[in-house]
Amino acid sequence: MLFHLLFPLHTQFSVLNVTRYITFRTATASLSALAISLVLGPWMVRKLREFQIGQVIRQEGPVTHRPKAGTPTMGGLLILTAALVPTLLWADLRNPYVWIAVLTTAAFGAVGFADDYLKIVRRSHHGLRPRYKMLYQVLIASAVGGALLVLGHYGLYNTRLIFPFFKWLIPDLRWGYLPFTVLVLVGASNAVNLTDGLDGLAISTFAIAAAAFTALSYVTGHRVLADYLLLVRFSPAAELTIFCGSLVGASLGFLWYNSYPAEIFMGDVGSLALGAALGTVAILIKQELLLVIVGGVFVLEAMSVIIQVASFKLTGQRVFRMAPLHHHFELIGWSEPKVITRFVIVAIIFALFSLTTLKLR
Repeated sequence: MLFHLLFPLHTQFSVLNVTRYITFRTATASLSALAISLVLGPWMVRKLREFQIGQVIRQEGPVTHRPKAGTPTMGGLLILTAALVPTLLWADLRNPYVWIAVLTTAAFGAVGFADDYLKIVRRSHHGLRPRYKMLYQVLIASAVGGALLVLGHYGLYNTRLIFPFFKWLIPDLRWGYLPFTVLVLVGASNAVNLTDGLDGLAISTFAIAAAAFTALSYVTGHRVLADYLLLVRFSPAAELTIFCGSLVGASLGFLWYNSYPAEIFMGDVGSLALGAALGTVAILIKQELLLVIVGGVFVLEAMSVIIQVASFKLTGQRVFRMAPLHHHFELIGWSEPKVITRFVIVAIIFALFSLTTLKLR
């Protein structure tokens, strides 16, 4: 909104010409998101306590987590406010891809909100029934896939896949892109949700992945950089840089209150939305498969759950002390801050490695 208000005035006030640049608007959006998080954080913590919206701890979880019961949750509302408001203020709202990212994130956040709300009302860790939760996610993701197919019909999007390391391999999925979109969005959303088990773990690793996608969005929309890095240039994707920058700023602001020991938890309203945001950006900038590397920590967490469940059902034996993976390291003696710090280091390694693949073919 501010972009549309300020840029037309650049003919009268030359200093406002700076609003045309993606880099300026991304930086401004990031700082705006950070400021919103830091300013609204104490108020939200206070209000959540007043309404007694506290975390319900699973009895089968680590014993060390039981003192966290009652910690304000649903802090994802703060993240979404801090991320989406700056995006709407500084992005070019004529860009349909910005709206796809914003609406998908909000829709997955709504599913998470319903799940959190039911947990609070029932005073139980059981929220939405898993089949309904999955159904809503699939429906939203299907709507996104359908919208992209419509855009593709008008030549505004393509359904080809780009393989890291094998950039000559670009198969066109055509109608198969719809179920592929569902797989990416639902998988990314739930992977971040599974990672949200320690103070600051999910939001810090997410911030790193979002920062990587900020860079990827920018170079994808930049003619010279996209050609140099052998990327499929998609100029409308440049506006998604602002969305990603807002996610980074909102994440850092939330981490201020979510770092160990946490004053507030994000809840499913945050984790489901953030995972969907990453998946949506990956899809829109044609880096769907690179998401597996950028979000490597989330993939490891999700895989640990799949392996644990499969092993127990097939053999009756557990591979890990407890899944997701971060609980396994807690139970073998790592302190919570140590687990978080080491996972952040791994997340940085994954993000850097993902960026090194850009020039490889």
